[in-house]
This record gives sequence, structure tokens and C-alpha cells, in this order.
Amino acid sequence: MEEDVPVNIFAEEEERVIRPNKSQLKRDAVALVKLGKKLESLDMAQLGRLDMPDELRESLIEGKSIHQNGARKRHFKFIGKLLREMDTELLEKTINDLEFGTAKANAEFHAVERWRDRLLDTEDVHALDAWLEQYPQSDISRIRQLIRNALKEIQGNKPPKSSRMLFKVLRETVESNPAKTE
Repeated sequence: MEEDVPVNIFAEEEERVIRPNKSQLKRDAVALVKLGKKLESLDMAQLGRLDMPDELRESLIEGKSIHQNGARKRHFKFIGKLLREMDTELLEKTINDLEFGTAKANAEFHAVERWRDRLLDTEDVHALDAWLEQYPQSDISRIRQLIRNALKEIQGNKPPKSSRMLFKVLRETVESNPAKTE
């Protein structure tokens, strides 16, 4: 009588090597190249503050001087390779913080520009009241004088000196009271 030898039908699958998904590896490589390009766009002072290997820092600095497309592409693939060999989580966080800081500064700048334009709009009679309600610590007499001068300059087609000064005063007021925003 023959003995039944248990046959493992999953043996063939267990022997197979599970390899990573090629598409995911490619997406990861492209993401690292993009991170390398973001790092390369930073100025020298920002690069100096980041914690990274010297070889990567030197490659990023060298990348700034490469202008030919093919050479630039190869160089960023090399930077991607260097980034693959290290933990990039901290670098990504730092880049995001820098980008968010820049976006926040731009938003604040545009908010002050909108206030200036609103204050210089002769049809918006409540603009100054709204400004004072939001920023009661403002030097109202100085702001009124700058508004008058800026409107005269606009009517006389003169350079916008008072308008620039008004922007500067508004920005200083907003920066001195950062808790309130438009």
C-alpha cells in the first residue's frame, strides 16, 4: 500500500522571490529627484544649515553651475541616488517648512497690499474705519497724511513715493500685531 505523501500546493509560491513593485520604485526615484531639485533651488546659507552628507551638499552646489539639459538630468539622477542612501524625512520636512514660511510671507505681503489699495480707493469710505477697528494701535494721523499725499501723486501722475511709504507703515503695523490678520 502506498503512503500518501502530503503535497504542499503552496510550495511553489513560497519559493518565489517577492520583489518590489517596479512602478513604485520608479515613483520613489522620481520623488527623490524632485527633492534634489528643491534642495538645489535653496541658497547657499539654507543649504549650509541643513543636516546632510558633505558629498550631497557639494553635488547640490555643483548642480547650480550645470546648465546643459542632458548633463543636468544625469546630475540630478546622481543626487537622487545619494538621497536614496539616506533618510530623507528630515530634509523633506525642512523643505516643506521653508516653502510654507515663504507662502505665509507672500500671503501677508498680499494682505497688506490689499489694505493699501483699499485705503487708496476713493469709493471705499469705510476702509479707514475697518483698518482702525482691526489695528487700533495705528498712527492714524500719519496714515491719513500718506493717503492724502498718495492720492495727490496718483492724480498728478507722479512717482508713488507716498503709496510706498503707506505700504511700509501698514506692514510695520501688521507685523507689530501678528495675532490679527485680514
